[in-house]
Amino acid sequence: MRVVVAMSGGVDSSVAAALLKARGCEVIGMTMCFNISGPGGGRPSCCGREAIEDARRVAGSLGIRHYALNFAKPLQDKIIDDFCGEYLNGRTPNPCVRCNQYLKFGVLLDKARSLDADFLATGHYARVCFDKGLNKFLLKKAKDTRKDQSYFLYRLKQRQLRHILMPLGDHTKEEVRNYARRLGLPVADKAGSQEVCFIPDNDYRGFILSRFKERIKEGDIVDRQGKVLGRHKGICFYTIGQREGLGIAYKSPLYITGIDKRRNRIIAGPRQDTYRDEFLVRSPTFIYTAIPDGGLALTVKIRYNNIGKEGRVIPISKSLLKVKLHRPEQSITPGQSAVFYKGDVVVGGGIIRQ
Repeated sequence: MRVVVAMSGGVDSSVAAALLKARGCEVIGMTMCFNISGPGGGRPSCCGREAIEDARRVAGSLGIRHYALNFAKPLQDKIIDDFCGEYLNGRTPNPCVRCNQYLKFGVLLDKARSLDADFLATGHYARVCFDKGLNKFLLKKAKDTRKDQSYFLYRLKQRQLRHILMPLGDHTKEEVRNYARRLGLPVADKAGSQEVCFIPDNDYRGFILSRFKERIKEGDIVDRQGKVLGRHKGICFYTIGQREGLGIAYKSPLYITGIDKRRNRIIAGPRQDTYRDEFLVRSPTFIYTAIPDGGLALTVKIRYNNIGKEGRVIPISKSLLKVKLHRPEQSITPGQSAVFYKGDVVVGGGIIRQ
């Protein structure tokens, strides 16, 4: 069985390649190169020169072929343009969701298939299973719930899942580290990357400002009644639930409760105003079943590190859903993904609209 492994130069994808090699697969390593300069002209820790060299060293130690592919154009077209556009419109995007949809399991999967590979494998902590009763592939949470990454993968389709392997889904992060140490992999103790890969210094404000300075305008920060409380530096620099950086002296702590793009306003208020129990979701997508007209009781995660709340997901149209939570949730943020679970199975999700 020929398998292409998306190797980022980190311990997770390296162990994924090692596990598949141990199973007797023909493994080919591929690293996505984005040609992005980091702070001071250096390379980012993810998908830069250092990552490519680390992946190449691992491939050498495993005795597998390795290639680096230039993904700069699809990154710009599918990820960076959307990322900047969302922030400029007062929303907070999640670029990792789009990267998985369009780059890893889009362009890279197509490349793997063009090499007659049966599968594309990654170091994601999630599980892909086939349900004979449903005759469908399912995406499930990982064994290590602290590292579970199924949230970022909810936009995958059946045609993609049938050609995807996630060897780490049944392992904990500690087990992965220990396995890498036993094999003597050169990245066994390499720290994980936390930043957005195309913003190496993690300064998204500076990233947007350097590209769209002329489109960023100052405006008012107001309360629910419209009373002016202060000034903001541009709506792209703020997000729902934010408390720090408002520059307002007030009798009690203020949080951002809304962003009004049309009037270039930030709405601020007390913490209780950041809670909601209903919101709309646009561009929904489902992995193995659609939501029936009467709705479906599911667990809803509104961000990656959210534990999830019970609620009901109700279709309004093909492109719009309403979510009604049993209990209010804090800082439901337009632009982020709402992902729906039934137990440990991902049903689908969409982009929070309002």
